[in-house]
Amino acid sequence: MELDLQSIGRMVRQLSEEDRPALFAPKTWDFWRKNLMCFCANNITGHVLERVYCDFMDARFGLIEDDYAIKFDPWYHPYWVYGIGGLAMTMLIEPLKGEALGRHPALSGAMAETYAISVLAAMGMELGFGLLVNQPDENGKYPYWDNSQLPLNILKQAWLVNDLTIGAVAIVYVWLIYPLFCKAMDQLNERQANAAFGATVALFAAACVSSYRKLIKAGRL
Repeated sequence: MELDLQSIGRMVRQLSEEDRPALFAPKTWDFWRKNLMCFCANNITGHVLERVYCDFMDARFGLIEDDYAIKFDPWYHPYWVYGIGGLAMTMLIEPLKGEALGRHPALSGAMAETYAISVLAAMGMELGFGLLVNQPDENGKYPYWDNSQLPLNILKQAWLVNDLTIGAVAIVYVWLIYPLFCKAMDQLNERQANAAFGATVALFAAACVSSYRKLIKAGRL
């Protein structure tokens, strides 16, 4: 197991050191093509992961309301916050990884540094979204989530437990999943990469149309 962890660590470090130009090149179409594909995938993947997380938190702490949207939304309905969050974490953390690796001889130190930044960013995004769209009504009922009575809540909107979890997911994404995806895309020629991009966008558009039609027909939008 120790050998496997060492191998994974070497691979993660190698991906972020050797492939730096491909991982963060915001002036190129290739960079945005990859990140738009990730944006589409993260909107759906984030929804699925939130469902698993909410089921766990509900079973352990009874935090999820019976009418909470995730219990009714089709699994392929996009949750835009995760696409936006994934892109924001890439834009924030990716440029910092090289400096973090330079400051820390061990990969764990660089990852810990970027994890702390990710948690703070997650807290800021959760708080920002909450203050914008999750204000309580005249009866004190919050439309999307209610963290107001939980210990470690931030201004009754963000919750540190959520932020620590989101930060951990962000680190796995930025240090491992995103670099591996970029490496796989770099194996394709331009025509193949554009075809993969087109197929991804088409599937995502179909998921949007289908899920929104279902929710509108059910009177949930």
